[in-house]
Amino acid sequence: MCRACFSTIALHDDLFEGGANSVFGNLAGAPKPTRRTLMALSVGAAGAAATIIAPRGARAANGAEVIFRGGKVLPMPGAAPAQALAIGGGKILAVGSEDEVAGLKSTATKIVDLGGRVLMPGFVDPHNHSVMSAVVLELLTDVGYTTYPTRAKLIEALRAMAARTPAGEWVAASNFDNLLQGGGLTRAELDAVSTDRPIFVWYTNGHDACVNSLALKLAGIAEDVGELPGGGHFGRAPDGKLDGQVFEEAAMFKFLPLMLPKITMAVAGKALESYLRKAASAGNTTLHEPGTLKSEWVAAFAKASPGFACRTSASLMYEDMKGYEPFRALGIGPRATVLPDSLFSLYGVKIVGDGSNQTRTGAQTVAYLGGSAKGQPNFDAAAMKKMVADVKAFGSTVQIHCNGDHTLDLALDAIEAAYGSSTAQGINRIEHSTIMRPDQVARMKALNVQPSFLMNHVRFYGAAYRDQIFGPERTLLTDNAGSCVRAGIPFTLHTDSPCSPVGSLALVETAVTRKCVVDNSVIAPDQAITLDQALRAVTIDAARQIGQGDRIGSLEKGKEADLVLLESDPYAAAPDKLAAIKVSETWVAGQKKYGG
Repeated sequence: MCRACFSTIALHDDLFEGGANSVFGNLAGAPKPTRRTLMALSVGAAGAAATIIAPRGARAANGAEVIFRGGKVLPMPGAAPAQALAIGGGKILAVGSEDEVAGLKSTATKIVDLGGRVLMPGFVDPHNHSVMSAVVLELLTDVGYTTYPTRAKLIEALRAMAARTPAGEWVAASNFDNLLQGGGLTRAELDAVSTDRPIFVWYTNGHDACVNSLALKLAGIAEDVGELPGGGHFGRAPDGKLDGQVFEEAAMFKFLPLMLPKITMAVAGKALESYLRKAASAGNTTLHEPGTLKSEWVAAFAKASPGFACRTSASLMYEDMKGYEPFRALGIGPRATVLPDSLFSLYGVKIVGDGSNQTRTGAQTVAYLGGSAKGQPNFDAAAMKKMVADVKAFGSTVQIHCNGDHTLDLALDAIEAAYGSSTAQGINRIEHSTIMRPDQVARMKALNVQPSFLMNHVRFYGAAYRDQIFGPERTLLTDNAGSCVRAGIPFTLHTDSPCSPVGSLALVETAVTRKCVVDNSVIAPDQAITLDQALRAVTIDAARQIGQGDRIGSLEKGKEADLVLLESDPYAAAPDKLAAIKVSETWVAGQKKYGG
């Protein structure tokens, strides 16, 4: 589901005033980074690293800043609950009974009465494209399945948008899901919405869009247009005329510069702050951005991060791997590279091995349902092995996007050749791991490789996988967390936002129930896991997968005070009501970032 191509389009230089590097590389007024300034930051950070990472034990002598009591404190999923928790200096000072924690109370201590609420570690989303999500959600209206679950509601919403839009201006929408919202859109459908307002609707897979006739005219797309350089092309109806379908980046860019204003630093900053607030409102305290944050933006993100509503983390793409060099003095390896005086860190190198199963571009060993196509990996075996060997030689851990089991074979071959079963440089991880055969589960266990599952695949696409994409037998292999539990393989759950909605509780609910919300069918019930296991996958195990298990992911003395307060107890909730639990407050580094 990962939109590797979407990221290159949404973050294309031509859409930003002065280019994406100029905008995000100067976020929040940070100076444009140069090698000299980054080296200076790194050298200074080396001396400060111990202060950042080490617990501030002296805080206890001065008393706690905040004590939480009067509810249920869950230090870690599966652990015995506590009664109270004290924080100070951004750290957890104590967890235990009310009497044990009361000794840290001073006249300045604020007491938070939980009022029966549940306090637990903040959620960690280990695969969330926050920059891309911010840009897409800020500039285009979300018309996806969760907002408009039927075709009729979608078309009604587009008509309402057109009615609000001045004549001649663009109606720009995103996140349309052809699998869940009635099949592909057509030029005729959008012409019926409006003929005097150009319309552009971006599909959730990131590869496709649909436009109306006025949009084609304004973009200068003639009826006899052929394939564009770079592979962009346009769909045609049975009569040979353009049907409004737009495919791939080269074709998309005939429209995007026309419909979107140049994105300024102010717009980008506002969009990012808004998105991170939304993530915090869902209980997230850390988001890890895999590969869509460029090394040129690191210094600016680090400087701006204390003002964000979530802790942020990122891995760099393989092609951008050398961007780690200025920070090598901070350490590259099994622990995250934490930048000084910030809520930002770096961890791992990303490789995109294939495409999306929804567009049948994930590389499989068995053909997709109803045809002979199996999809193609982005790299052959030799190229994959070289890339992974380069990451190993660089000193980092690798994160490989694999939606298909053929790509997973290539990835595991490459990891075994470079790392063997060693985790000395960190956890090697498979992103999405949508189809995973039993022999591959055993091999991942032997190699100490961990998957991160996009559990919303099951939540939204389970029925489509069964009936349209894979067939019933292959669908039993999708997002198989249960197999990992039985094999003793740690794993995590992620949203891959903007590809699916932000929010970890929905992932937890789906991992426990395996229910597809489209038709309420249960997908591969033997892959269901317990609530403890699912919550670990969005807290402590997710923290470990981004090199921060020693800092976040559980409520332990000395760790960062990253907390979420839930209005009700997930252990007392019906399994299919977990996603409905309300987040009351979210705290990051001892500061309340969301809540009353």
